[in-house]
Amino acid sequence: MRYRISDNPDELGPPLDQGAFLAIAALSFCIGIGFVIAGMRSKHYWMAIWGAGLSLSSVIYIIFVMSIT
Repeated sequence: MRYRISDNPDELGPPLDQGAFLAIAALSFCIGIGFVIAGMRSKHYWMAIWGAGLSLSSVIYIIFVMSIT
């Protein structure tokens, strides 16, 4: 049985602002660096490549967002 949490069931909650996306990008950058280090140490090079791509895309996103504001 379902129940309503709020008065308006179509309202999903507060919208995410740009600060939340920047925090996610910064966290992704740190996780990517960790994957690069872990991948190189364990010789799982797919993990290092994936981590480098994650870090690079996070940095590109942060630079793009900072340039438009």
